Amino acid sequence: MALSVQNLSSGYGRLQVLFGISLEVPDKSIVSLLGPNGAGKSTTLWTVMGVVRPWEGRILLGDTEVTKVPPHKKVELGLALVPEGRRLFPEMTVEENLLLGAFTKRARNKMQDTLEFVYALFPRLKERRRQKAGTLSGGEQQMLAIARALMSRPRVLLIDEPSAGLAPKVVGDLFQTVKRLKEEMSVLLVEQNVAAALEISDYAYVIENGRIVLQGRPEELAANEHVKKAYLGV
Repeated sequence: MALSVQNLSSGYGRLQVLFGISLEVPDKSIVSLLGPNGAGKSTTLWTVMGVVRPWEGRILLGDTEVTKVPPHKKVELGLALVPEGRRLFPEMTVEENLLLGAFTKRARNKMQDTLEFVYALFPRLKERRRQKAGTLSGGEQQMLAIARALMSRPRVLLIDEPSAGLAPKVVGDLFQTVKRLKEEMSVLLVEQNVAAALEISDYAYVIENGRIVLQGRPEELAANEHVKKAYLGV
């Protein structure tokens, strides 16, 4: 198992957001975490990454327990996060943003190979590598955010709301690229566009009010009456 989250609880201050979340991401697979605004999707990713401290539970990256490991050490061990809102350095070029992603020793040693990999994955970024990140379109900025995380050579990539604010055509192209990533790594995808996420996922969980309420293969969830009414507009 690439990533295993067991009975994870966390929150902010005294506000508890997650209540015993458990999920698994197998090797070379895409697993989606779906749910409404405020359900705890992003908090799950931030807690797994170590930005939010877990209150209870365990996080395993492969066979290594990383529950209390700080974020920068988790990156060295092969975990990377693409945050919601992209959080690029707008005055720096595309390539400068990418090179910042290769800050661990393991990533620096293979930096040129990884750069070639992300440029093959996102040819648009190679065309614009000398352009300032802040001048890119929304879709291109999202490509860059994903590519920057890939520069750390992750085993497991966490992606938070990649479709936010993007046109449907751009979302479709982006998700097909994400689908290709599972040839190299595992992906845990947080996404509000449930139909698009189910289309590329191998398995999915539905979180509501900080608790997992449903899980299953995409076709099972797509046929579920609650999912159809609440998330698919059927």
